[in-house]
Amino acid sequence: MEIRKLKNYIDGKWVDSETGTFFPIVNSLNGQTIALCPDSTTNEVDQAVSQAKKAFMSWRNTIPTRRADVLYSFRERLISARNELAEIITLEHGKTLSDSKGELTRAIQYVEHPCGIPELLKGSHSEDVGTGVDEYYVREPLGVFSILPPFNFPAMIALYFTWPIACGNTVVVKPSELCPMTMLRITELAEESGLPPGVLNVVNGGPPVGERLCTHPDIEGVTFVGSSRVAKMVYRTATSHGKRAQCQGGAKNHVLVMEDANLDEAIPNIVNSCFGHTSQRCFAVSNILVDQKIRDEFNEQFVTACQKLKLGDGLDPNVNMGPVVNKQALDRIYEGVETALKQGAKLILDGRNPKVDGYPNGYFFAPTLLEAEPDNFAFKEEIFGPVRCVKSVKTLQEAINIINSSSYGHTGVIYTQNGGWARHFARNVNTGQIGINVGTPAPIAFYPVGGRKISFYGSHRGRANDAIDFYTDKKVIVTKWSSYVEKPTHGKTAEVNEPSSVVF
Repeated sequence: MEIRKLKNYIDGKWVDSETGTFFPIVNSLNGQTIALCPDSTTNEVDQAVSQAKKAFMSWRNTIPTRRADVLYSFRERLISARNELAEIITLEHGKTLSDSKGELTRAIQYVEHPCGIPELLKGSHSEDVGTGVDEYYVREPLGVFSILPPFNFPAMIALYFTWPIACGNTVVVKPSELCPMTMLRITELAEESGLPPGVLNVVNGGPPVGERLCTHPDIEGVTFVGSSRVAKMVYRTATSHGKRAQCQGGAKNHVLVMEDANLDEAIPNIVNSCFGHTSQRCFAVSNILVDQKIRDEFNEQFVTACQKLKLGDGLDPNVNMGPVVNKQALDRIYEGVETALKQGAKLILDGRNPKVDGYPNGYFFAPTLLEAEPDNFAFKEEIFGPVRCVKSVKTLQEAINIINSSSYGHTGVIYTQNGGWARHFARNVNTGQIGINVGTPAPIAFYPVGGRKISFYGSHRGRANDAIDFYTDKKVIVTKWSSYVEKPTHGKTAEVNEPSSVVF
């Protein structure tokens, strides 16, 4: 049977790519190719940008309430197709169906917030900033934006595009070449919702497509989520070409378990944070710092909980972890563990070469725990797989110092029943998000998201009102009108006195 070749979506039409190069999309349970993703040409990228630019003025002049109507319709279609989309995510990514449905719950919230665009686009007005002078600003869309989402959340991050189009911009999305099918189905739902041709365009491909979208003269700004290495490259490339850039990078998140933590609640929560979504998410806990007073108790319970996780087909409701996305990802995880062991890390739980019934060729890697120091590769670098480090600490301040010494600044978490410790932790840890007795403090859609240091490059974080600021520009207007003149009375004209000059 011939394997399906995916199409691009340009100006409201599904079109075959003119390329001769395709990326295989694999079922990570068995390594079989399920579809082919085109590595689109520069000409195709230019066509998509051209059509988006052509559609901009009409969409920009569409009243915000009408744009919101389209998004409301889109939201309803996403809800109706939730189960179908979840199965697509699980098929092309490998995560469990439960994780895929959880992703879609958040993804739909990313549509709900920009549905409030009539309120979110409000400007500001000040009367009499000078004598007879008023001043105000309005928010204006800028043109064409490009969205570059990662493979690990093919629905949730791809739906960042709803913020720019709500603001009146048009977009070109390049889904990850590893997991593009989810975005293509989402695009069909957007089309059915009444989105005009050219407002949303999708061009498949690899890094050259993304690079062209960062340098194209008609692109106004770029939104990227991925590794810190690539985030830095995208940010430099886009900004050096005069574009706005909002680039979220990787993470090496730490959780601190204090001596008074409720382990019955904390351990299941930490396990889920460490190994949910096959450990391929930037909010996952990577390093576990444990108060030395409870080190042995914690380690024993944590290892036991990790060993209970069942690997297999993500569509099986009894499975807790699916395979990682592809063979290359699996090889990188093995290499990361080998490097860590050579540098002195000790295995607490070895998840290499797991035997998964029925899937001898699947890209599985079971939960792996290492005892490692902060200078170890596995402790410092993002492995992006189910490999976690555990280290005991003597004091709260020692833990904070370890967290703040990381080159990443995404998320820090503390488990404690002591409000003073929690407050000190929240105030002194240098990360973009803080969790208190919450292993994965991922902000809801109406709060901004983003890290610090090499976890984020840009001036505006993702989502919420930060997204409105990023996808619009504030035009300031200063006005002064001639004096109000009353109608003539008894043959005379009554004028309101006006000063001879304006004083600011």
